[in-house]
Amino acid sequence: MRLRRSELSTPGSNERMIEKAVASAADLVLLDLEDAVAPNEKVSARAKAARSLKTLDWGKKTRAIRINDLESEYAYQDIISVVEEAGDYLDVLIIPKVKTARDVWWVDVLLSQIEKRLQLTRRIKLEVLIEEVEAMLNVAEIARASSRLEALIFGPADYSASQGIDSRGIEGSIEGYSDDIWYYARNTIAIAARAAGIDAIDGAYANFKDPIGYERECTHAKMLGFAGKWAIHPSQLAIANQVFSPTPQEVAYARRLDSEYTQALAKGQGAVAIDGKMIDAAIVRSVRNTIQKADLIGL
Repeated sequence: MRLRRSELSTPGSNERMIEKAVASAADLVLLDLEDAVAPNEKVSARAKAARSLKTLDWGKKTRAIRINDLESEYAYQDIISVVEEAGDYLDVLIIPKVKTARDVWWVDVLLSQIEKRLQLTRRIKLEVLIEEVEAMLNVAEIARASSRLEALIFGPADYSASQGIDSRGIEGSIEGYSDDIWYYARNTIAIAARAAGIDAIDGAYANFKDPIGYERECTHAKMLGFAGKWAIHPSQLAIANQVFSPTPQEVAYARRLDSEYTQALAKGQGAVAIDGKMIDAAIVRSVRNTIQKADLIGL
């Protein structure tokens, strides 16, 4: 498992921004070869991204590349160029705009061929963006499409275009519409991800000067079981890292419940009363999610 409270996207064509991203507090930094790179910079961005993977000090961060849309003329060469040049330094490949499990399978096969030829010692993992209506219909199959797959990412901007949603609602709220626009989409993705044993990650929030709105969307995603959220600016990282981290008090309480319940089981009891509440297997199962996250963070 990886820590994915915050995934910071930065243009793969901008070396100065890459250096700042790698030095940031993000759990994962992705060098974007897709939307953030102009067509005339696609080729040079691959080389810059590969060089950054090899030469910069990434510390404990997860190193990721987002390739171009599989239906574009760039995607296959993104994979070949970056992996052949810097495959030993790449943790995760992010695939945008998947529609079916077959899309994930195709990337898996290509990666396997490259890894075999280069004799790479570890497998590159995958994350995929759910940002098309076809993908939402097929999300359960997509989530189980490859043993490389570690996370599903919701992409609200492209998804809103795909479904025809009012663009004013991309950031999750709109005047005159009281409900969470993305409740169904997020919940569907979270269920598919959890059933497959992988993470669900919430997508980008474009207005990086609106920390209140960003925190609101982080909270909505967390409540549905998401493990983290994309960031497009370093100023968003502290918010995501805080929202998707349990507090020390929550961790201490979770460990206490787990410990006292374990002791109760050893005495032949199926439940135990703690602070006036009956704690049974279902509740302990839930708090163990908190313990697992705390262990990843090092709390």
